[in-house]
Amino acid sequence: MLIGRADELRELTAALDRAAAGSAGVVLVSGDAGVGKSYLVGALTRAARERGCAVLVGQCAELGESMPYLPLTDALWTAARAGSEESAAVRAALDARPVLARLLPDGEGGPDSAAELGQQQLFGAALGLLGVLGQERPVLLVLEDLHWADRSTRHLLTFLSRVLQRERVCLIGTYRSDDLHRRHPLRSVVAELLRLPNVASVDLKPFGPGETAEFLTALAHGSGAPGPAGGPGSAPAPSAEVVERVHQRSEGNPFYAGELFAATSTGEELPSGLADLLLARVERLSEDAQRVVRVAAVAGRRIDDELVRQVSGLDEAAVGEALREVVSHQILVPQGTAGYTFRHALLREAVDTDLLPGERTRLHADFARRLADMPPGRRGSAAELAHHSLAAHDLPAAFAASVRAGHEADRLGAPAEAYEHYDQALSLWDAVPDPEKTAGADRIRFSLYAVRAYGRAGELRRGVSRLRRLLEAVDPADVRLGVTIREHLASYLGEADEDEEAREIARTAVGMLPPDPPTSERAAAMATYARCLMHRDREGLLPGFAEESIAAARAAGARDAEASALVTLGLFRESREADDSVAEIFARGRDLALADDNHPVALRAMYHYARTKFDRGDLVGAAAAVEDGIRVTMANGLGWSTFGTTLRCLHYLIAYTKGDWQRAERLAEDFGVQVVRPPEAQVSAYALFHEVARGDASVDERLRWIEPLWSSDAFLTYIARGLAAEHFLWRGDPGTALAHVEAVLEWADLHETGNIRIATTGLWAHAEIAARARAAGDGEAARRSEAAADRLLELARRTVAATYDGVPRAWLGFEGHAWAARAEAEHRRVHGVHDVDLWRTSVESFVYGGGEGFVYEVARSRWRLAEALAENGERGEAAAEWAASLAAAERLGAAPLASALKDLGRRARLPAGARPPAEAARPGGTGGRAAPGAVAVLTVREREVLKLVAEGRNNKEIAATLFISPKTASVHVSNILAKLGVTSRTQAAAVAHREGL
Repeated sequence: MLIGRADELRELTAALDRAAAGSAGVVLVSGDAGVGKSYLVGALTRAARERGCAVLVGQCAELGESMPYLPLTDALWTAARAGSEESAAVRAALDARPVLARLLPDGEGGPDSAAELGQQQLFGAALGLLGVLGQERPVLLVLEDLHWADRSTRHLLTFLSRVLQRERVCLIGTYRSDDLHRRHPLRSVVAELLRLPNVASVDLKPFGPGETAEFLTALAHGSGAPGPAGGPGSAPAPSAEVVERVHQRSEGNPFYAGELFAATSTGEELPSGLADLLLARVERLSEDAQRVVRVAAVAGRRIDDELVRQVSGLDEAAVGEALREVVSHQILVPQGTAGYTFRHALLREAVDTDLLPGERTRLHADFARRLADMPPGRRGSAAELAHHSLAAHDLPAAFAASVRAGHEADRLGAPAEAYEHYDQALSLWDAVPDPEKTAGADRIRFSLYAVRAYGRAGELRRGVSRLRRLLEAVDPADVRLGVTIREHLASYLGEADEDEEAREIARTAVGMLPPDPPTSERAAAMATYARCLMHRDREGLLPGFAEESIAAARAAGARDAEASALVTLGLFRESREADDSVAEIFARGRDLALADDNHPVALRAMYHYARTKFDRGDLVGAAAAVEDGIRVTMANGLGWSTFGTTLRCLHYLIAYTKGDWQRAERLAEDFGVQVVRPPEAQVSAYALFHEVARGDASVDERLRWIEPLWSSDAFLTYIARGLAAEHFLWRGDPGTALAHVEAVLEWADLHETGNIRIATTGLWAHAEIAARARAAGDGEAARRSEAAADRLLELARRTVAATYDGVPRAWLGFEGHAWAARAEAEHRRVHGVHDVDLWRTSVESFVYGGGEGFVYEVARSRWRLAEALAENGERGEAAAEWAASLAAAERLGAAPLASALKDLGRRARLPAGARPPAEAARPGGTGGRAAPGAVAVLTVREREVLKLVAEGRNNKEIAATLFISPKTASVHVSNILAKLGVTSRTQAAAVAHREGL
């Protein structure tokens, strides 16, 4: 199984093909140790043997200049002893060339005789041997590990690369690029060879995240992918978290990844074999250079030039020379103007692990002392100081630096880093003197810093867990602090969809403080409770309580609480009262929260301000509003907060809806495929909208990463599995599509308008299943689909008519109404009826907002409208709708839809003037070109009919598929039988299969 190297293998195979055709060539394959050079060449040698090529493989060894021509000797000796027809030819060629035979272990000259051979004589013999072998069959000569090649082998490589021309020989050489330091003897040879016209290079890059995932899965399932010494199949199937960790640590190197994955079952941080391999490179350095590398390993992945000089204890000249040596051996690589980084993180880890405990502690202490003397304004110094102080066992210094680093990360808008520093400080709280004085707060209030950072980083579950512990630890007498903790807990639980518990905790918090005097804590609790009531308010408390919350917040001067309550009031009015002024309410909330620097509340208001414009079809206004929200999101490091993620998703969705798929694709580039947390999966899932619509190959990989997470979140399930259903429908697999639809509907909530879209996707699947069942004469299967479709349509209708605590839904949104219209049309299609009026309503419903509306969905509805019009004999209008839909599909790059439209155009024989110019040139697209063989006598329409006859269709089914009458279908069948000279439909079908129709 070859993973991630298909392009490289094609390039090598092409070189072999050229050699087989009489054009000799050389390909140099380079890459870091462990990147998969040998495995790639192994795949090539297997393919070459299957083609009947003569294959000679020799390897260099780390023996210096002591054994000249070692890889050639290895290749000839192995080939001559293989015991095959090929080995006999090699042996005969060697017998005819004693100068080469003397290289072999059983040759007359013994192991040292190679040095006595005349070089030109030996080179000529090698060329002659390859030429003779090539007369019988193409020759593949592989010389591996040329970074260890002796001088004679390098000269031979240069000679063959220059003189091989018309021989049927392909020479492949491999070498480690990370071993080619500035003075390496192969470096100049490679540079010289790559100037030759018949020499090419292939540089193997590390795996990407998806390739690492595929590789580890192959190892776990024992599929034969290259792996660690333990062999494939020795480890459990990898989770997304394991894949992410292995990929980050291995940086995509397959060998490193395999070793690290094998070690996950034993808990070994760095496998000893891998550590030894990495350290061997360091041990080749001078003593000063090794000292610099050890100091750099303690410094971290990013190394400051001046700090390394100070801590190493070497003078400036010695450090400079040592650094030049280290860089030339590609252990450290320059980064910026005054720093370095390790070429690979595992190399740093191996060196650090190899340090003696006392040596490591002393180095960390030295770094800490020097960092403490630096000006406090140096960015990142607090985090570095905390790291080195902790490793040096100076806990008070580590605690103080962690507190400072947490506040610094907060100010820089880096919540993930902030909570890590706060967590570290909290872990040291009991181990340092007077932590309250250093932290400027007691333990519980300091813990709230970490909790808020969790929320801004999207780590809601971690925040909930810590808040529960704080609730147990808080002094009952400190009521205001108890209210704050409960308010945070209720808010996080609500965002995590734990609505019932959130509501109870928020109600408790409100009741803990009296209305007078007004307090910001009670105002915040009231705003959160009002928000919780949005999900369940049987007593009708919400509108009045939201107004009370706004008044209480104003009295307390709590602008952020007022902003939150305003957003909740706006959402209530939008859903219950159809208030067209809700955008202004959201804008007021936004302004208040921004004025109070409460960015999470501001983002909630900004999201709903943009979303309500989007729902009302104001796509231009929505785009401007969401971009304002994105600016606040990214400027404050809130990209993974709850409303940071939803704003990013809405930003993408607006571009997708408007038909600006290039912009949507650019936005999706930041979403990532490799996901391990639900927020990451939710953002990634949005990219499926355009990937599924375009039929991109990336869909399967994205779904593979999302799948382990989609059952953890209702909204993620809706997006990911809903689009997976469409993906399988375009692939012609309605059964799998329905399984995804049914999984989404298990989470169904009548208040969620997404149910209408999912129900419509299910209706599409049932329409395909019912049509196939009718074509096969399976009336019972068709009736089952019809019954299931009736239930799906009822779900869509009930969602449209849903009530909030008995009050009818006031606002559905333009898109919701459009999906409801399409559901009605799809439902009729399940029952075998292409209803022109219903499909026309679907098209018109998606054209909202004063412009083109939802461009892709308009095109999809036009596809079905054209189909319905053609079936009902309205061919002129059908052609117009078809052409408009095809133009949109091709502009968007929606390949599956465009393919379906072209198929409809052929079957319905739409007027030629409506067809795109490119279609007229397609074989089978018009009557302009005949098919080869026996069916060449048939017209294009007759070939279409014959194809359906071969599928077992009767005349009625053929008529329905091609939009013709059954009588016309019968005439076509009779003409086909006569032209082919056969007497039955079965014989005609046999001809069709033979001719490849």
